Amino acid sequence: MNKQEALFKYILRLADNDLILGHRVSEWTGHGPMLEEDLALANIALDLIGNANSLYQYAVKVEGKGRTEDDLAYMRGERDFYNTLLAEHPNGDYACTMVRQFFTDAFYIHYYEDLKSSADATLAALAAKALKEVNYHLRHSSSWIERFGDGTEESHMRAQNAINELWRYTEELFDMNEVDAILIKEKIAVDLAPVKAKWEKTVNDVLVRSTLEKPQNVWQQRGSRDGKHTEHLGYLLAEMQHLHRAIPGANW
Repeated sequence: MNKQEALFKYILRLADNDLILGHRVSEWTGHGPMLEEDLALANIALDLIGNANSLYQYAVKVEGKGRTEDDLAYMRGERDFYNTLLAEHPNGDYACTMVRQFFTDAFYIHYYEDLKSSADATLAALAAKALKEVNYHLRHSSSWIERFGDGTEESHMRAQNAINELWRYTEELFDMNEVDAILIKEKIAVDLAPVKAKWEKTVNDVLVRSTLEKPQNVWQQRGSRDGKHTEHLGYLLAEMQHLHRAIPGANW
């Protein structure tokens, strides 16, 4: 694998994660627990999908094969997607959605802080822009974790159940492979080992304030770095890609 191929896959990994998580969050539109929250989630989804679009635009330039950002989003099958298993996990109840968002936000806040120093000027600029949005996303999701955890007996139970369910997907956030090795050497990619330590501190601090417990000795599920996913992604892509595939070249 050469540097260009590694960079293309690295950008896809970031774009795919934002697109799939953005799609999941958008599923709450019109179904939020209150109007203000409905609008907040819609805005978070727009931030994620907008960032995905910018990343896909850069990816097609790096690839140089004449594809468009729509081709990357709508014309690839699930084995060609590299989003995390956490991002594709169904929404579940509101506590599950917020825990999934919180785990992701706590990762992005430290990841983008490091990526904005990338030797790749475009990635650095995209990271700096995304970081401003993630600051808001983390404030929002962490406040909900505290509200659930230190709220009623039922809200605490729902939040703890969500944490127990989703914890098995968290180690994958920090997996690295040949792509990372090539780009870290070029000072383009982020070394995820220091990010993991910062993520753990952020998560632990919020869980303590929320009177929630971190699961111990949990088996970790992974595979997205190699295009291996849960059964949930196939159904998500079938819905998300349907119009583009049914009416090729459709635009408005």
